[in-house]
Amino acid sequence: MQRPGGGFALPGGISLCSAAWWAGFSAKDLRVRIPLVRCTGLVWAGLFGRDLQQFEECGVMQRVIVRPERLDLDSPGRRDYWVALEHDSIWGDHLLPLTVFVGPEVRDGEGLVSFGSNHGNEYEGPVALKHLVRDLRLQDVRGRIILIPVLNPAAFLAGTRESRLDDGVNLNRAFVDGAGRHPALSGITHRIADFVRTYIWPRVHIVLDLHSGGDVARFAICANFHPIDDPVLSAKIEETARWFGTPALMIYQNQTPGLLPSEAERLGKITVGTELGWGRAVNPEGVRYGRQGVLAALINNGLMHGSIEPIAHHRAGTQRKLEMVDRDCFIPAPFAGHYEPLVECGTAVRKGQTVGLLHDFDQFDLEPYPCVAALDGVVLAQAWAAPVPKGQHIVVVAKDVT
Repeated sequence: MQRPGGGFALPGGISLCSAAWWAGFSAKDLRVRIPLVRCTGLVWAGLFGRDLQQFEECGVMQRVIVRPERLDLDSPGRRDYWVALEHDSIWGDHLLPLTVFVGPEVRDGEGLVSFGSNHGNEYEGPVALKHLVRDLRLQDVRGRIILIPVLNPAAFLAGTRESRLDDGVNLNRAFVDGAGRHPALSGITHRIADFVRTYIWPRVHIVLDLHSGGDVARFAICANFHPIDDPVLSAKIEETARWFGTPALMIYQNQTPGLLPSEAERLGKITVGTELGWGRAVNPEGVRYGRQGVLAALINNGLMHGSIEPIAHHRAGTQRKLEMVDRDCFIPAPFAGHYEPLVECGTAVRKGQTVGLLHDFDQFDLEPYPCVAALDGVVLAQAWAAPVPKGQHIVVVAKDVT
């Protein structure tokens, strides 16, 4: 039913107003008001700053489009942004959703950031952080919390690991010298890396980078981190990882260039990644683990009031610490083919055991190639899609160092 002034009445008494009504508010500030309504019977009024507090309990927030230099990540309060980074090919911007909470006990250089969608086809992290954006209450916040559910909107839009519709770059290989500054490294993906370096790293000491396997691999669900020489930082990282509650903790090689977690670790930050699912789907257990890990890091590090109990394998004391550092852990495909797993991820295997078969359907009558474990361990990851290119690591057998 149409209401006076061009609005429309929806069930529950909610009024949805016309585009012209919306456009009349603070156009010069590029303010975009997004209704997140949890209470029924709310009729929209003009949401100027003085009105926001009374609507906060109903979940009504405003999200403001700003260039990075206009972000306020330091003043007390909650702010919801679309961070605008210029598009590579059209007259427009890529918009990163960012929500910041700053409490009364905030300290310079300290806080937590959690990223989702470093890769664009990994969805448990974005979903978990989207829930937390809605669920966290400012009155519970003590320090600084920065949540970025979609760090790489270019890849997220494409639904691919890399920013395939734009510069084709993998963000988790883009943290290299000159990213976003050198003309040869000035595409959107490298400029996202530069944004993180310039505006996020100086304000946080805890970094949670929530990944999943996407189309590349199926994992035994895990929280993960690199080996760290500093024993104090290493202990903090492992303890933070345990609080996710996942079945496994993965310690992985740190030779790959341009990784976001590697840079955060070099800066001395408590840094934990995850593998919470696979296959461009949303694993409910992965979402649960992601949410738990972020909340636990906030509470246990004094950034938020409250208490939290261990869950799942953390609570049961059944987490396995699995190390995939040596080259013997990886089984690459010697030719392009179709992979058939013979065991599930998380299965203990013995050296010499065939854990999968690689089929060549062009050489149909040949026996499949056996994928043989080079060490005693646990199958931590396997190719998710059956077709695999030559050279892909199709099985990872990790050492159990529990």
